[in-house]
Amino acid sequence: MTAQETTAASTIPKSRVRAWALWDWGSASFNAVVTTFVFSTYLASNLFVDPDILAAAGDDSRNPLLMAAKAENATVISWALTIAGVVVALLAPILGQRSDGSGRRRLWLGVNTGLVVLAMAAMVFVAPVPAYIYLGAALLAVGNIFFEFASVNYNAMLVQVSTPKTVGRVSGFGWGMGYIGGIVLLIILLVLFIQSFGSDTGNGLLNVPFGADGGALDIRLAVLVSAVWFAVFAIPVLVKVPEIAATAREGRIGILASYRQLFHTIAALKRRSPQVLLFLLASAIFRDGLAAVFTFGAIIAAQVFGFSSTEVIYFAVAANLVAGVGTFFGGWLDDRIGAKTIIIGSLGGLVIAGTAVLFIGDSQALFWVFGLMLCLFVGPVQSSSRGFLARITPVGREGEIFGLYATTGRAVSFLAPGLFTLFVSLTGNTLYGLVGIVLVLLAGLVLMIPVKATPAQIE
Repeated sequence: MTAQETTAASTIPKSRVRAWALWDWGSASFNAVVTTFVFSTYLASNLFVDPDILAAAGDDSRNPLLMAAKAENATVISWALTIAGVVVALLAPILGQRSDGSGRRRLWLGVNTGLVVLAMAAMVFVAPVPAYIYLGAALLAVGNIFFEFASVNYNAMLVQVSTPKTVGRVSGFGWGMGYIGGIVLLIILLVLFIQSFGSDTGNGLLNVPFGADGGALDIRLAVLVSAVWFAVFAIPVLVKVPEIAATAREGRIGILASYRQLFHTIAALKRRSPQVLLFLLASAIFRDGLAAVFTFGAIIAAQVFGFSSTEVIYFAVAANLVAGVGTFFGGWLDDRIGAKTIIIGSLGGLVIAGTAVLFIGDSQALFWVFGLMLCLFVGPVQSSSRGFLARITPVGREGEIFGLYATTGRAVSFLAPGLFTLFVSLTGNTLYGLVGIVLVLLAGLVLMIPVKATPAQIE
């Protein structure tokens, strides 16, 4: 009996579902703190700009030299993420495939999560020195690579903690836990390390030294605590969720054979279920755009609209709250008007809001409005995409299809960072990197329009 047949024929203990979802809760430390609102904006801040340029710019944040230097730093970060995306695209699909039937899915989830935690912990050594931008960007890239590998195994575990009737609900619960975990952790970090309470020597209740003179310990220690947070909340899934049973294999296939097997599955979908393949392609593209909204949104807020580190955290808390509300409401509406309608409508909202940001000047107030509008639509696209796929997946093939869904998303994860880098490089202005993100979302929307909810047929 397969893992899916076992879970379909029995009641899944709620404790197992909660243990699985706690990984999502813990992973918010990487998504919200490292890639979005704290560490990435720290790397893109004035702390990594040549002191001579800062002295020449004075208080003029629109100084051309300063803007060019900050855009160059944003480009370094974006290139690092682009390279990471290429590595993920080349390796994630076959790593996920090769873990199926190995009896080591939980093991590899633990290994990859541990490597992410180590990369996060090492970020404490990224001092506010211009030359350290490369170390910070490298650690950001390494963390992203192993986080994506861990996510492949984590997403594949969905069939081990749900039945065909509860897969959407359980998936949404995990996603919701991620948003809530992000809010809780960001508030803790804000209060203990980052919020200024009027002290001249440090930030937060712990009075941690800040800025260049203080070695930016407030940010660096916040990231270190986030690494511990992820490590702690990753433990339950490794303890409570049983390892998959190993299936008989004629022999361990090589890398080239793994790619041949992957292409065979894709070819089968093309022959018998082209709608499913089109959805996988469309969702891979627009999910890359969704990731970029959070990855580069905070950088744009800090560099273009002058948000301080504290204001970025405030925005982060609001963003996660709005995204969570959008996810729950979108899930409720999904059952009434259909997943495709939610996806199309939300992607349209994202394109409109993203385009509007390009025309609001440097108004922080308007960025709050349209930035949060972007976040409002992100959650519904994510949750309804999983729901759409669950509805068209044949019984007994959930693990394979959801695994392909996860890996195809990673396979194009270089698109949005690459286009962001291109437009920043062409214009010398970080804001116009948003054009690349909007184009990726628009491409996903266009590809999604002809998709039909036709059940998959696989050989």
